[in-house]
Amino acid sequence: MKKTVLITGCASGIGRALAAQFHRSGYLVYATARRPETLGDLASAGMRTTALDVTDASSIAALGQLLNREEVKLDMLVNNAGYGAMGPLVEMPLAELRHQFETNVFSTVALVQAVLPHLLAAGSAKVVNISSISGVLATPFAGAYCSSKAAVNLLSDALRLELAPLGIRIITVQPGGIASQFGQSARKSAGDLAPDSLYKSLQAQIHARAAASQEDAMPADEFASKLYDRLHVADPSAVMRIGPKSSLLPFLKRWLPTRTLDGILARKFGLDGFKR
Repeated sequence: MKKTVLITGCASGIGRALAAQFHRSGYLVYATARRPETLGDLASAGMRTTALDVTDASSIAALGQLLNREEVKLDMLVNNAGYGAMGPLVEMPLAELRHQFETNVFSTVALVQAVLPHLLAAGSAKVVNISSISGVLATPFAGAYCSSKAAVNLLSDALRLELAPLGIRIITVQPGGIASQFGQSARKSAGDLAPDSLYKSLQAQIHARAAASQEDAMPADEFASKLYDRLHVADPSAVMRIGPKSSLLPFLKRWLPTRTLDGILARKFGLDGFKR
């Protein structure tokens, strides 16, 4: 029988590339997105597609009901849906910060809870949480996004310990720069600062941070192929890093003194000579 995978956030980028890779490799793919009309070509290719808003409890419940009706044994869950809220933390509306965590963090646990019976039914299953290297090394003007991915990393650590006795393996993926619409949506999130913003003079640097993940980015289909292969070795790593700077940034975080690293980041993002 075919193995089955459920992937969130398949409208574009990493999620779409992973759906295509798993489908080519013989999996039955459940591809989800907040707007199901973006999944028409995946449905035409033979994938199962359904609407899923990972921040909506009723939408998650509907997904669980679908899996129950179809008696799905889920071999893998890929928690990929997410976005990046950008801008100075001291000027970010708390509603935006809450939404960042609802989308990137709380949804990860909510999906695991919702599909747990189907993971257990498979006998031996994997949960793949797509985090980010930004969850290891925080940068200015991306504090909301970086902290949400740091939370994903630690939640994954706890889930890995708790679910291992039940036959479920948790894998945390911390990509570097992967070509997607992330930079475009992050720049839109950053928007234009208000005229009285303390950081108005750094508008260009904030937009540059929003687009940073797309500099020399790895194509999403290449990332998907590499990740698929690493997930299917006999004993996959608990933490996987793929893509540009995915090894460099953790190295800098681990070995550079905090003051040195702060100085590097301050210079890169225009904060070294910044004054109100």
